[in-house]
Amino acid sequence: MSLRLSTVILPVHRWHEGGRERWQRAEELGFHAAYTYDHLSWRSFRDGPWFGALPTLTAAATATERLRLGTLVTSPNFRHPVTLAKELISLDDVSGGRVTLGIGAGGNGFDATVLGQEPWTPRERADRFGEFLPLLDRLLSEDAVSHTGTHYSADEARNVPGCVQRPRLPFAVAATGPRGLKLAARYGQAWVTTGDPKLYEDGTPEQSVEALRGQVEKLGKACADIGRDVAELDKVLLTGFTPDRNSLLGSVESFVDFAGRHRELGFTEIVVHWPIPDSDFAADQAVFEEIATEALGRLA
Repeated sequence: MSLRLSTVILPVHRWHEGGRERWQRAEELGFHAAYTYDHLSWRSFRDGPWFGALPTLTAAATATERLRLGTLVTSPNFRHPVTLAKELISLDDVSGGRVTLGIGAGGNGFDATVLGQEPWTPRERADRFGEFLPLLDRLLSEDAVSHTGTHYSADEARNVPGCVQRPRLPFAVAATGPRGLKLAARYGQAWVTTGDPKLYEDGTPEQSVEALRGQVEKLGKACADIGRDVAELDKVLLTGFTPDRNSLLGSVESFVDFAGRHRELGFTEIVVHWPIPDSDFAADQAVFEEIATEALGRLA
């Protein structure tokens, strides 16, 4: 099974002070895709620079030629399907059809209350996502959409000429629970996971592998339930949140070992964070670039 390697470039650098160069370097290094987080602020980066995801990706689209671009991930926390669809169609056009939308139900971070609302319960997040994703699918696939829902509505929403990618740009659906996995099975061209968050602090790499194996099996069942072949979906692992996160980018050898174990589980794409000094994503830039250019060759 072939494996692709991608990166996440957090939007923490001014475009003309290192931002552009990172996206261009990602293309030079041969990454399959470069993603960014779609938050308004995030964890330890809250009090520092943090730029918008879709404008950043639009700029990256004009600065690169081959690199796929996307979000990991967008959520309903501060977005509406109608306006998001218009922005995504525009981004897909600017990029020449190189956009993947990573999308999930969202969480309880700063984005959950930044508009002045009370944070949604897990059930409400799932309810909203269950309405948000099907509507977005229609908005990106049809010229005109009207819909009246519990949480999201559209009245003659026009999206001509639609996406460059047909019938629409691909969805990479982040999910681990039963309702989210059903959405991934029905609407996803890819599935995204970060592993089991309960193992983040005290778990072992072996426990993480078994937890991910279980998630892959549940995705397979969700696909089987609707008569879809799970092999049609790419399986994307966003790294940095598993017990072996601190050694992952320590050397080419450690990354090759990690990638090989997760390829055996069925993953088709592994995503690593572009190094950021003095953060949870600190790593040696030279080693990171060596991994980008050599690791997959050693897996062959």
